This record gives sequence, C-alpha cells and structure tokens, in this order.
Amino acid sequence: MILYQLERTWGIPNLSHFCCKTETYLRMAGIEYTIKATLPLFAPKGKVPYIEDGDLKLADSRFIVQHLKAKYKDLDEGLTPAESALSLAMQRLLEEHLFWATMYSRWQYTDANWQTNKKAIFSVLPPVIRDVAATYYRNKIQRQIMGHGTGRHRAEEIFELGMQDLDALSACLGDKNYFLGDKPTSLDASAFGFLINIFGCPIESPLKEHGLSKENLRNYVERIKLQYYSDLQAA
Repeated sequence: MILYQLERTWGIPNLSHFCCKTETYLRMAGIEYTIKATLPLFAPKGKVPYIEDGDLKLADSRFIVQHLKAKYKDLDEGLTPAESALSLAMQRLLEEHLFWATMYSRWQYTDANWQTNKKAIFSVLPPVIRDVAATYYRNKIQRQIMGHGTGRHRAEEIFELGMQDLDALSACLGDKNYFLGDKPTSLDASAFGFLINIFGCPIESPLKEHGLSKENLRNYVERIKLQYYSDLQAA
C-alpha cells in the first residue's frame, strides 16, 4: 500500500484535509502503508490523496476509505443505521461545507495567509516555475470557491457559517472520546483531518479562533494526535 500525498509540514500529518483523513483512517485501522510525496498535478483526477494497492490505483479519499473498509478493516462495522446516517451527515458537513471556509482562509482571506500557504505547498518546486504554478493554482481554487458559492459571501459571513459547523461538531462530540462512542470510526478520521487543519496550522482567521475556544474539540484533536501520531510528536 502506497499513499501519495503532499509533503508533511507545519508539524501536522498533512496540510491537505483529505490526505490527513486518509492517513488517519489507515492508522486507526492498523493498515500498513508507505508514503510518497507528490503534488496534485501528478495525481489521478488532479488531486491528492491517491493510493496504489497492488495493481489498483485509486483517487479520492471517499473511494479510498470505501476500498479500505471492504478489503482491510471497516471501522464503521457495528454502527446502527442511525449512527451510520449521522456519520455520513457530519462527514458531508466537514467535507462539503466547512472545507470551503478553510480554503477561503488559506487562498483568499489575507495575503499573509496566502504567503504561508504558498510556501508550504510550492517550495518543493524549482524557483523558475514556483510562482507560475502557485498563481495558476491560486486562481483555479479561487474560482472553485466562487463556483461553490462560498466566495460570493463577505468574509465575516463565510466565517459565521464555518463557526456554525464547529458548533455542531462540538455539540455532536460532547464529552465522548470519539464522535460515535468509545472507539474510532471513519467520522473520526475525517473530523481529525479537518479540525487539525484549522487548529494546528499557522493560518489565522476568526474560524480558527472560534474553534480553539471549543475545549472539547481542542482536546479531541490533541488526544487523536498523541494516540495515532506519536512519531510526529517525537519529531
């Protein structure tokens, strides 16, 4: 099993929410893998993560997790239909809504955030093409943010919507160790991947400030990181 994703940076598993989600599922499920760093322009479907598992090459974290469940270990085995429905709904909240507020904060909100993001992603490229590639992808992602609808709002409106998502996640987690009880599920892999990409990154925004005010979410992220990424702690 080879997991292709962005280079590690910022002291977190990955600056890509979806790469972090995928690797966290692998670790929670105890599936052996190796990592190869790459950029989206070299990936199937033009995005990371993707995996190679024998002769199979598979892109998109949703399909990757589906494959891992079927072939290796299903972290959601034993969930009730109601719990499975809640898991799906909360993952959609994370991946189809909150995600766009975080992308706005990185690629559009302030120039300082953009420069931090740009350095983390594109510094691996040769200087002669670094700025060209960064500008191309920034324009592309800003068009995606606009096309999704998020980019049509004012900054304070975007972050207000994102804060509502964080409030919902905090209420759903409550005082539990994991979102659906006493053991990790695919929802936890997704939640950790997204929350650490708000809390653990040098990208500043009202969304980050609000998230860090949620003690249960903050403690949850630290607990998952310590439990499943002790090697990063040591590094």
